[in-house]
Amino acid sequence: MVSVVQNVAIDCSNAYELARFWSEVTGCPLHPQDRPGDRETQVMLPEGPLLYFNQVPEPKTIKNRIHLCLRPTTSREEEIERLLKLGATLVADRREPDGAGWAVLADPEGNEFCVLRSESDRAAMSS
Repeated sequence: MVSVVQNVAIDCSNAYELARFWSEVTGCPLHPQDRPGDRETQVMLPEGPLLYFNQVPEPKTIKNRIHLCLRPTTSREEEIERLLKLGATLVADRREPDGAGWAVLADPEGNEFCVLRSESDRAAMSS
């Protein structure tokens, strides 16, 4: 017997707004019943667990112990630029001069996540 991951829960101060941000990041819809002001919202990923946003009273105070790693369908650089325009902030730049590495960004509530190299970025380094 095994357990199946149902969702990835993200505590936040505004569940609906943060879910909207992540909906834009992933290109996936919010749950059809989610509305502004809801204390619990979900982003419906096509495969795997849902992104579940749970409104809590306390603010984020320390670094995440679990975070999402994103592999963009465009280049890593294009995706970082797009995410910054959506409201993310650059936390740490771990990109290497040879194209390896990743960037650590934070969503509008300060939750860190990584942007990895895309498959096309990886293929370009292999050739």
